[in-house]
Amino acid sequence: MTTTLTPEMLLSAYAGGIFPMAENRGDEELFWVDPRQRGILPLDGFHISRSLAKTIRSGRLNVTYDVDFKGVVKACAARDETWINDMLETLYGQLHLARMARSVEVWDGETLVGGVFGITLGGAFFGESMFSIRSDASKVALAYLVDRLNAGGFALFDTQFITPHLTSLGGLEIPRSDYREMLNDALSLDASFDRQGDVPDAYSLLQRNAQTS
Repeated sequence: MTTTLTPEMLLSAYAGGIFPMAENRGDEELFWVDPRQRGILPLDGFHISRSLAKTIRSGRLNVTYDVDFKGVVKACAARDETWINDMLETLYGQLHLARMARSVEVWDGETLVGGVFGITLGGAFFGESMFSIRSDASKVALAYLVDRLNAGGFALFDTQFITPHLTSLGGLEIPRSDYREMLNDALSLDASFDRQGDVPDAYSLLQRNAQTS
């Protein structure tokens, strides 16, 4: 257990293949997690279904990057069951100021309806959490995130664990040893979350996904 954690310690832990969690929102303690089976989302295997492609083409949801990082984290931490406590929320905010924690936001008009955030280190993206209060909003966020990671030269999208939601999008589990090998390779890369520039249009995103999936 730990009650004191710095951004530097957090990054060192991720580079070593472990990550912290709290039992719940109000818990002041953290514990370290090192799953035997690690969840990843292969960047060349993200699956956009016909219904999700239709949602993306419709234009009813707009996407931004790093416009409301705090809002995404707070929404992820506001669920009945969450492992994000005040200490982690503070640490994520500090890493965001250092441009090492990034977010994708999904909007319906001026309302934040979905998003995902995580930490970047070399060519690895450590997905922390996502939320959705509109149909397909979190899936849209992931689609734009995967596209951005591919454009930025990332090699690993770590999801920590696997859920049916992630499995439907191409997520899978790999043994700890395989994950550590992928992580070491990814950490040596010079990737950039900002390389892509502005948010791509729906047609370009869907075309690139069709070519890589």
